[in-house]
Order: sequence, then structure tokens, then C-alpha cells
Amino acid sequence: QVQLVESGGGLVEPGGSLKLSCVASGFNFDAAPMMWYRQVPGKERELVARIFSQGTRIDYADAVKGRFTMSRDNTKRTADLQMMSLKPEDTATYYCKSRTTRGEFWGQGIQVTVSA
Repeated sequence: QVQLVESGGGLVEPGGSLKLSCVASGFNFDAAPMMWYRQVPGKERELVARIFSQGTRIDYADAVKGRFTMSRDNTKRTADLQMMSLKPEDTATYYCKSRTTRGEFWGQGIQVTVSA
């Protein structure tokens, strides 16, 4: 079955960095667009970044442009999110998502907390 497993979250001070990783299995990863979303309690889940199947196009939310970088390694079946210059407002649960021929699938989510 499809599995997406996120790792790399945690607590970091403002201005710090974290790298999230999503390891995928159970579908044709090479052909699947991958996305990172985030959600805070009481708000809708929002798209942070998405990368197309061969990595030829990457889109970012305005709030993270210039600070976050999404990448993928089709050999390792991973989709990463490098987060730099983190701000308290980046605090959220981050989710990995895939769009496959069988539908869309989500990871379980991982907490990122930016606080002094």
C-alpha cells in the first residue's frame, strides 16, 4: 500500500534551519508530483511547496519563497523540504502528500516548532 513517512521535525529557534524528509513507497514515485503542506490548529491546511515528477518545476507559497527549498531524489524515493531562516509563524504540523494514478495520499504529519 501507499506509505509516506515524514521525518526531521522538531524544535528550533527563530532564524534556524530544519530539513524535513518524506520517504515514499507503494506507488510509481518517479511519475508522481509531491507536495508539502502545513497546518496549525483552527486553520486550513495550506500548500507550502510542490515539485513535479522530474523536478523540472517547483512552486512555493509566497510565505516561504526564498527560505524553503523543496527537492526530490527519485532513486531514493524521497521528497525533502529544506527550511531556512525559520520564523515563529512557520510553526505547524507539516504533511507530505503524493498525487498518484490511484489518488492522493498523505503522510501522518510531523511537528515543527519555531520558538526561542
